Amino acid sequence: MQLDSGAFIVIDMGKTLSKVSLWSRDGHMLDRQTRRNSVCTVDGIRRLDADGIGDWVLDMLARHADQPIEAIIPVGHGAAVAALAGHGDDSPGTLAFAPFDYEQPLPSAVMAAYRKQRDTFAITGSPALPDGLNFGSQLWWMDQLYPDAMDSATLLPWAQYWAWFLTGRAVSEVTSLGCHSDVWAPASGDFSPMAVQLGWAERFAPVVGAGDTVGTISAEVAARTGLPQTVRVLAGLHDSNAALLAARGFSEIARNEATVLSTGTWFIAMRLPAQPVDTGSLPESRDCLVNVDAYGKPVPSARFMGGREIETLIEIDTRRVDIKPDQPALLAAVDQLLADPVLILPTLAPGFGPFPDLTCRWVNRPEDWYARRAAACLYAALVADCSLDLIGAEQRLLVEGRFAEAEVFVRALAALRPDTQVYTANAHNDVSFGALRLIDPALKPNGSLRQVEPLSGDLLAYRARWRAEMEMTA
Repeated sequence: MQLDSGAFIVIDMGKTLSKVSLWSRDGHMLDRQTRRNSVCTVDGIRRLDADGIGDWVLDMLARHADQPIEAIIPVGHGAAVAALAGHGDDSPGTLAFAPFDYEQPLPSAVMAAYRKQRDTFAITGSPALPDGLNFGSQLWWMDQLYPDAMDSATLLPWAQYWAWFLTGRAVSEVTSLGCHSDVWAPASGDFSPMAVQLGWAERFAPVVGAGDTVGTISAEVAARTGLPQTVRVLAGLHDSNAALLAARGFSEIARNEATVLSTGTWFIAMRLPAQPVDTGSLPESRDCLVNVDAYGKPVPSARFMGGREIETLIEIDTRRVDIKPDQPALLAAVDQLLADPVLILPTLAPGFGPFPDLTCRWVNRPEDWYARRAAACLYAALVADCSLDLIGAEQRLLVEGRFAEAEVFVRALAALRPDTQVYTANAHNDVSFGALRLIDPALKPNGSLRQVEPLSGDLLAYRARWRAEMEMTA
């Protein structure tokens, strides 16, 4: 179908999935394609498959060559950084080496040395995270492994790597720089003292706004995709911050005290406080952090690896707990889970979430497949409830992302937080729609919020038993 009013493309580079979606000017999603990301290994180090994803992105853009595409907006997860070699006014440069995967463990001596360089949580809002989740630790290791390349490299976050990939121009942006990276100081709105001292600040590409136009697609991209070279590319932003922008399109959320829980590989709670709060009081050791929104404002946040944990528990594709035909059977299993009670104790992702030092175990593990999947949803709700408490979430909660369709999860969360209005939105009003609002901030989501009906049964007693079991285990 040829559109008469213009269209936009969002490329969303998550940790687990890459997505390319086509949107009409008035905010209707017309097409979405997804690709499961693979991880490659170079020199014994896990890397992001930048080349494979890039080829797929170009193929997906070519799919829409017959549409009047006006602009492309990139979105990316927040724990990756790319180094360009030879980038300058006259040359787009090349990728110096494949970006690191944040799940690659750093050698213990390297990590110990890096930890001595870090600024305090009060300055950066970044907790000390395992592996490469503070991408400052990736930069520290890169400096040691590739000193010559890194000395002259242009650095840019993952979302902005894709803006460079399409245009040849390198920029940075605050939502990606401010995502538990260790390189940004949210309160001052500038690079952290460590990033300045180590020379990283001057190596990062210029910082621009998420909605700023980086340039138009390169001649090479135009030739490969069939798109006209007039197509603009925006700087783009961190994926959870894009979800925040989408949520702000709803009147219930926009200017009110509210929290958005973005669900995917990570479950990330981002609070929009009605009044300024002291982010320095957040418990660093429990995976709380300070994100930075598209307007540069600090956002109290907490997270855990919910999607990965659910996937591990049920040993099947994570979409299965939210597939619509299965919801009645999953809901029907809840009463018996509460009665037995069936409990899952954290954590299946050691080092992450509000209980980073505990070891997962089942209490009364059921044999029934539906019951185990429902129990995984109850577990995710219990952990999410704790994370929300840690950031002082209250009054309104919007659950977005692929697990918003998991009825046991969202309804359990509503039961655990009886003083909170818990909402879900149409699945299309997600990260990609939030990115689209960079072009038109007045754009309203399609449809309305749905207030979640709490699960029946005594979820508060269930939570008390869960917490008591944890105390006995700790």
